[in-house]
Amino acid sequence: MTKENLPKSGYTLAKIAVGGAILIGLGAATMAYAQSKPLKVVDKVELDKYLGVWYEVARKPMSFQNKCDRDVTATYTLNENGNVQVDNRCVQKNGQTAQSVGEAFVQNAPFNSKLKVSFLPEAIRWIPAGRGDYWILKIDDHYQTVLVGEPRRNYMWVLSRTPHPDQTVINEYLEYAKSVGYDLNDLIHTKQTAK
Repeated sequence: MTKENLPKSGYTLAKIAVGGAILIGLGAATMAYAQSKPLKVVDKVELDKYLGVWYEVARKPMSFQNKCDRDVTATYTLNENGNVQVDNRCVQKNGQTAQSVGEAFVQNAPFNSKLKVSFLPEAIRWIPAGRGDYWILKIDDHYQTVLVGEPRRNYMWVLSRTPHPDQTVINEYLEYAKSVGYDLNDLIHTKQTAK
């Protein structure tokens, strides 16, 4: 059927469909390009400024957090061997608090922006197997908001020093995550009940 033979509404719908297909194709191509580029980390992280309590604001789904319902936090402290102790906590759907304690090992000192985290029992944590990537992708100068991810872009967290951060700031971090190739269609916005 030619343009002349189509009813006016049919011709308009055809244009919308073609335009939509082009936009979807461009979006997919942009995402594929962003995902094929190496994931950049921040230039440098001052570990002493990074330590302390962070509240999870948003994340991509991760199996070990499946039971977490709300109030997800991560607390980082230096341990005696100079590595970072990781203390993750959340409140589950049944109201119980779940805790997972691990250790983070800096991979690119003195820049400290690439770490590997192990949640193996403490006695065997020195074994490199089973360590997950923890890359710091974006952080503000005052260490109030951070975007953490890993090179395959399967996992990602936005953390804040406050349980209820400015949504404009969070949107900026999420937009940055999209710009470096993260698919946020399955993003989970974390419920925080702390004041």
